Amino acid sequence: MIRKSFRGEIFFYFIIVFILFTVAILTFQYHREKEYRTSQLENTLDNIAEITHRFVNRYDLIENNEVGRIAELQELLPQPNIRITLISKQGKVFFDSFVEEYTEMENHLLRPEIQKSAQNGAGSNIRHSETTNQEYYYYARNFPDYFVRTAVVYDIQIKNFLKAEQAFIFFISAVFAAIGIMLYFFTSRLADAITKLKDFAVRAGRNELVEPGTPFPDNELGIIGGQIIGIYNKLKKTKDELSNEKEKLFNHLNALNEGIAFFSPTKRQSLSNSHFIQYINIISNKNIQSTASIFRMEEFRKLNKFLRKNRKRAAVFTPEKLPKLTFTISAGEKYFKVQSIIFPDGSFEVMLIDITRLEKRRLMKQQLTSNIAHELKTPLASIKGYLETILNNWPIPEEKQKYFLEKAFLQSERLTGLINDVSLLTNIEDAGDLFRFEYTNVHSIVNEVYENFANRINQKKIVFVNDVPKEVVIWGNESLLHSIFQNFIENSINYGGEGIAIEIKMYHEDDIFCYFSYSDTGNGIPDEHLPRIFERFYRVDHGRTREAGGTGLGLAIVKNAVQLHKGEISVKNRPTGGIEFLFSLAKK
Repeated sequence: MIRKSFRGEIFFYFIIVFILFTVAILTFQYHREKEYRTSQLENTLDNIAEITHRFVNRYDLIENNEVGRIAELQELLPQPNIRITLISKQGKVFFDSFVEEYTEMENHLLRPEIQKSAQNGAGSNIRHSETTNQEYYYYARNFPDYFVRTAVVYDIQIKNFLKAEQAFIFFISAVFAAIGIMLYFFTSRLADAITKLKDFAVRAGRNELVEPGTPFPDNELGIIGGQIIGIYNKLKKTKDELSNEKEKLFNHLNALNEGIAFFSPTKRQSLSNSHFIQYINIISNKNIQSTASIFRMEEFRKLNKFLRKNRKRAAVFTPEKLPKLTFTISAGEKYFKVQSIIFPDGSFEVMLIDITRLEKRRLMKQQLTSNIAHELKTPLASIKGYLETILNNWPIPEEKQKYFLEKAFLQSERLTGLINDVSLLTNIEDAGDLFRFEYTNVHSIVNEVYENFANRINQKKIVFVNDVPKEVVIWGNESLLHSIFQNFIENSINYGGEGIAIEIKMYHEDDIFCYFSYSDTGNGIPDEHLPRIFERFYRVDHGRTREAGGTGLGLAIVKNAVQLHKGEISVKNRPTGGIEFLFSLAKK
């Protein structure tokens, strides 16, 4: 095989490193020199601006309407080609030394250098002047009552002045050449010493003895490295594989949301993750520092009984039929599932899984099912009663038939609304990821909801104000946003009374959320009911709600829809009467 000599490789890498170092130094020096020259020019312009400011203040040129005297100052300056402009805080040009009709110049407030000085106290910019049709280097200073802008024509002389000196480049290049020659001789000597190791490495790879004092012949550094690495890898390979597998296991356990621990047959911990000790502390409500504490805790009595029964005869179990245990522990508002497996060698595993969310959802669905059954009874009983009346008293007058059929139809509408609300609420909670999100204009949503209720709003003489800015856009689901405002407005119409006012506005925003307020001047809600109004089927006044056709799920839908949009919602009674909901919606 043809190999590169060590001498050639090390010389090549040294040269590459030194080239990179040299380029970095040259680049740094070039920019430093350029910045220094720019700073010199700006210091000159800054001094002229300061002199102009003092001259204007000393003789009250603005108050005396004598700003033209600044031309006298310019005649005294050592740089006669400097352009001086005096500009008001509103951008009006008081004076310009290069323009005779300076009072007719356009407003300069939006000039880049003026904007920079307004923000930072001083600012510069290179640009073309529309007034004089020349390119300038501008420098502006922000003083309490006005801006002073100084400028110099950006011609060849200024451009050359701002360029960095190139003598340093030639100096560094010469140094680079000298060091390159030195590196050449240095690598030659280093290569002679290093290559003596080749024969030693080859003979060591062949398990041949090397007698003391035997000179090492010339060879390649690559061969030496390859042989040494080969010998080392043979010894290290097995250990590395075991270490990698152990590291993977550690990383996997720490990434799990479950708490897991492995114990020896003598109940000594061999491995555990951080969640395990955390969950034990939650279950015991004490400061537990050792995983072995589970063997003394009453909450794990079933686990200890299971271990006593099966651990001694674990050797008779096959891998397909290992003893397993699963049970649930309740700790306050938390629920944990405990799982344990005993292995054939008598060691065992204990896993703690936080199932609080699943358990609470199960209980919530159980309660929801009970409430739904109760709520369905009323409209179904009414429909059945009206139809039985018609059938049992047939024939009955046509007016009576229409009356009973209309009543039955209203109850069926209420039943439909209840089913739709339950379906929407269930979808939000269980299948929130299925809702399609896109950038949605909130002002337009509010207007659409208003148009749907326009007739009822007018009938009750309600004043409606949509004060959400037209440009407000959030990342949301249009249907759910529609439901939020629809439930708010429908509640105000049904329970707020006549002649009230409804106002929807965005009162604040930041980089993440938009904050909205929905309020009306209606009857409000008694304070003792406010903490529970977002609960499913909760009604402040059952009779009044049923008469208005409410399902008791409207505000529960609102809360869940807001939370699906990563926001929060709260409610309070207004001091002047009525109710106000404050909620946030994420921008993206």
